[in-house]
Amino acid sequence: MVRDRPRRKPPALFLTPDEWSALQLSLLVAGVATLASLLPGLTVAYLLARREFRGRALLDGLVHLPLILPPVVTGYLLLLAFGRRGWLGPALAEIGIVFSFRWTGAALACAVMGFPLMVRAMRLSLEAVDRKLEQAAGTLGASPVAVFLVVTLPLSLPGILAGAVLAFAKAMGEFGATITFVSNIPGETQTLPSAIYTLTQVPGGEAGALRLTLVSVALSMAALLASEWLARRARRRLGA
Repeated sequence: MVRDRPRRKPPALFLTPDEWSALQLSLLVAGVATLASLLPGLTVAYLLARREFRGRALLDGLVHLPLILPPVVTGYLLLLAFGRRGWLGPALAEIGIVFSFRWTGAALACAVMGFPLMVRAMRLSLEAVDRKLEQAAGTLGASPVAVFLVVTLPLSLPGILAGAVLAFAKAMGEFGATITFVSNIPGETQTLPSAIYTLTQVPGGEAGALRLTLVSVALSMAALLASEWLARRARRRLGA
């Protein structure tokens, strides 16, 4: 009779199905949050960089408010606004848009938390563009929209991409606002940080927490390196 061999423990970097689910959900949430923030972020960055208007300081403060508020407060405000019994939640639910306790709510929370980083990087890139180049294009008969698309946008593109990368990295690591707004539901709202937190609370979960921590560190470092490379490329292009 052949005895069953004892099962070996998975290696340190081997992820279980639940851990893979958390990683895949984090990538989905971060990707959707970043893509959804691009156009609003670029619009707000352009307004702050190029326009003078009443309420400009207030808009700037509101954009950067999530950076200084505790993430739990931001998540609670999202719950008040978009929860099932919130200010906007019932009206949105009638047209099929539900955020609370859904991965879409996690994407919304991540978008809000990463928005200030995206706008700041985009704003600095837009402010660094030489206005004389834009004026020269205008004197040649180009419309303001054409000047933006042909001159301003290409010159500021590396900074815009750097802002998007930073927002993506922030979304990958977001915890406080997400868990407050959409809870910690495996397979639905449990992202990498939530999964790590869960594993630290159960006996024998240290190995899984370590695996996910290493993955998080690797992804965050890759995002920071990509952002720095794009920022350097933007400075070289503007200095050329």
